[in-house]
Amino acid sequence: MLGVGLCAAARAADKFTVATYNLEGYRLTATETRPAKSPAARAKARESIRALHADVLALQEVGGRDAFEELQGSLKREGLDYPFGELVGGHDTNIHLAVLSRFPIARRQAYTNESFLLNGRRFHVGRGFATLDIQVNPGYRFTLLTAHLKSRRASADAYEGDLRVEEAALLRAIIDARLRAQPDLNLVALGDFNDVRDSRSVRLLIGRGKTALLDTRPAEHNGDDQPNPTPYYPPRRITWTHHFGKEDVYSRIDYILISRGMAREWNRAGTYVLAVPNWGVASDHRPILASFEAEDQ
Repeated sequence: MLGVGLCAAARAADKFTVATYNLEGYRLTATETRPAKSPAARAKARESIRALHADVLALQEVGGRDAFEELQGSLKREGLDYPFGELVGGHDTNIHLAVLSRFPIARRQAYTNESFLLNGRRFHVGRGFATLDIQVNPGYRFTLLTAHLKSRRASADAYEGDLRVEEAALLRAIIDARLRAQPDLNLVALGDFNDVRDSRSVRLLIGRGKTALLDTRPAEHNGDDQPNPTPYYPPRRITWTHHFGKEDVYSRIDYILISRGMAREWNRAGTYVLAVPNWGVASDHRPILASFEAEDQ
């Protein structure tokens, strides 16, 4: 009966949404370097997730299997059921990538041991990457790639910006391989890329030419609708996703990037940054969401 229900839900899906959210250490227990997340902070994070009500949700900084299952189970009890999911680890054993989905996952691949050479030293990608093919309905499928690139905190081993560039190059190689094999592929690359739009790492991820990805640039739904008076700059809308407390700086470092194939189905009006009161109780990030038609255009 469960399979019949899922098929019926898939047939009914003519639109869908995809979101990403860094949960700032959604851990149930403390480690030597990271505290447990308080029940109040976990509850506020779930409140934001319920407000998003995304069909497919990429998450960063999930503590582990216990935290993942607690989050999935708590959301279900609170009325938001994600029957499909994936948890991906990397060399950082304290925080992980995760994906929750209302739709079946047709194919999945975890990249947990990627490495690169920098200044004669070998480094590993801290949080890994994940690639999932999501079957929205019998006629529509898309590929989701999610990542959490090196933080902007200083590293004793190398300049943190250079580490992000190398991680971005590995992720971009995965994107290029998929788009070379299938140029019209419906593909979304999303997550916490930990740098601003004009940084080397984000520009590398977006790419150039026929395989370039489109930056959906989610903004608050607050009524802003006018173009920038300086026409070669983007509209002056509120797009920040992260607060860096040390410098008291708000930046856009979380992204939803889409391929040309998926851009045809993109609903710009249904794409936004979630703005809720006391958002910072849950995380130092705000979630972003993009909406799509579930039919190839």
